[in-house]
Amino acid sequence: MGTLQVRRAAAGDIPALLALERHFPGDRMSERSMRRLLAVPSAAIWVARDGGVSLGSLVLLTRRNSGVARIYSVVVDPAARGRGIAGRLVAAAERLARLGKKALMSLEVRADNAPARALYRRLGYAETATLRSYYEDGADGLRLRKPLSG
Repeated sequence: MGTLQVRRAAAGDIPALLALERHFPGDRMSERSMRRLLAVPSAAIWVARDGGVSLGSLVLLTRRNSGVARIYSVVVDPAARGRGIAGRLVAAAERLARLGKKALMSLEVRADNAPARALYRRLGYAETATLRSYYEDGADGLRLRKPLSG
C-alpha cells in the first residue's frame, strides 16, 4: 500500500469508476451518466486511489439556487474498507459544498447498510426520513442530513 490520494475524477477515471459501481447491489450508474456528471458544473466526482488503484468514489450534486448539497453515491471497494476512505471522500465533498455556500448536506442510504449508517452517524449525519421501497430492489432507504455551517 502506498499513500491514499483523494482527488477530483476525470474522464480517464471512468473505467475504474464503473468497476467500483459493480459493488452496488443495484441502482448502478452508467458510463453515459458518469460522463455527463463529469461535464456539468452542478456535479463533482471524487476518486480515492492508492498505488494507481481506484479504491473508492463519491458523487456530489448541487443546484445553483439551493442551500442543500446531495451526496448521490459513495462506494469503496470491499477489500479496502476500514481504511477511512469513505470518510475522506465525504470530507472532500463537504469542503466543496461549504465553498459553494451550501448550508446542508443530504444523502440517502439503504436501511440495511449498517456499516454506512454507522459511518454517517460518526460524521455527524442524522437520519431524518424513512424512504419505503426506495431502491431498485425494493429495499427501504433512509434520508440523512448534516448542517454544514459552524
